[in-house]
Amino acid sequence: MTAAPPSTPPSLAAVLASVGGEGLPPVHLWSPDHCGAIDIVIRRDGVWMHEGSPIGRPELVRLFSTVLRHDPDGYHLVTPVEKLSLTVEDLPFRAVSVDVEGDDLVFVTDVGDRVTAGPEHPIEVETGPDDEPRPRLHVRRNLWARISRSVFYELVERAEDADGALIVRSGGAAFSLGRAG
Repeated sequence: MTAAPPSTPPSLAAVLASVGGEGLPPVHLWSPDHCGAIDIVIRRDGVWMHEGSPIGRPELVRLFSTVLRHDPDGYHLVTPVEKLSLTVEDLPFRAVSVDVEGDDLVFVTDVGDRVTAGPEHPIEVETGPDDEPRPRLHVRRNLWARISRSVFYELVERAEDADGALIVRSGGAAFSLGRAG
């Protein structure tokens, strides 16, 4: 009887190739050693760059986004055996559209995630150093999407005035967009 050869843990390429559809790999369960950095930058405008050039295939960006993780030491692409750091200039995703489905606000990100705002996926609005609102939406496991300006204007149009604050509701929760007026 011949012993089976030891199995080789999957590489980043193998994990990316196995991810399809809406499924997300369990990156939160993986604890690989840090292998270094990869020359990928997610720019402030949401464009993913590799070695100074935009990644032109949306499918590839989507695949990379599914193995993205935000740890205390920064953003990483993670597989069971590799952890590679990358640069994120602001937030890794952009909320590029919002629809109303019943009483819910359903956002779509620039990488194809559909996120219903609610207690597990809050909307937060911070004020930047220029006093401009900086709205964001929780997507998954410490990963956030910057809500685009046009989507934020849609939210403001839908908001109600509650004691001087603009409020939107979704998923049984209320979210402040800032002061009215």
